[in-house]
Amino acid sequence: MTDRIASCSCGKLSVRTRGEPIRISICHCLACQRRTGGVFSTQARFPLDAATIDGPSREFVRVGDEGTSARFHFCPECGCTVYYLMDAFPDAIAIPVGAFADPEFPPPRVSVYGVRKHAWVRLPDSIEHFD
Repeated sequence: MTDRIASCSCGKLSVRTRGEPIRISICHCLACQRRTGGVFSTQARFPLDAATIDGPSREFVRVGDEGTSARFHFCPECGCTVYYLMDAFPDAIAIPVGAFADPEFPPPRVSVYGVRKHAWVRLPDSIEHFD
């Protein structure tokens, strides 16, 4: 079984995961672009019971386009988002792939909000697309 650790920049907030992600996706929505400062976000979803959170966090709640909430948890010291919980998937935890700082992390298999994708972004042909 694969164990991984995601953490913030200062190391005070981390999540240890066990096993493989149940979904790895890219999101092109404008809220994710603002949240990450990039042109898309990449996140891995794990079963909630396969994750152990260590350290304090602050929470920011955002209501998505479908009306459900996501609760983003970030380090109160350095500000990095380390995980988020989604009302639509109460048994899952989503973790930004970059928080793992692992170039060998598996690639995304799904791309969402493609209608907001920057025109110059190129994705693998094998990725599943949703607008």
